[in-house]
Amino acid sequence: MKDNTERIISIDYGEKRIGIAITDPLKMFAYPLLTLENDLKFFINFEKLLEQYNIIKIILGNPLREDGKPGRLDQEISKFRQRLISKYRIPVQLFDERYSSGIASRRVIETVSSKKKRKNKGLIDMNAACVILEDYLKEVDS
Repeated sequence: MKDNTERIISIDYGEKRIGIAITDPLKMFAYPLLTLENDLKFFINFEKLLEQYNIIKIILGNPLREDGKPGRLDQEISKFRQRLISKYRIPVQLFDERYSSGIASRRVIETVSSKKKRKNKGLIDMNAACVILEDYLKEVDS
């Protein structure tokens, strides 16, 4: 069933996995949603997500280096962004994601009691996307 409330999602792009977070209907809070494999089925699975939610904007994590210059994945993320824009016609905004994975790792350690579950890298990826979206929402709100 389609959720017609407008929402924003964020993406933590990785070579193996892509973490995704989503806002609440009022676009005030961010929640980790899921992690998808970065494989040939990614866009099929991502499209299902877009069919389920009324996404009005995509925030794409841009992993800048410590000095603010483009990171190792810069060209790959640029290509990914262009593909999202041309395929879905939804605005895609790059957003600095420095430290998001580190913050997400700490959150998982603090909130997940099972050591086995903490080793799930997909959990960290979707939480990193959540950190990116939280930071974006704070910036837009200020």
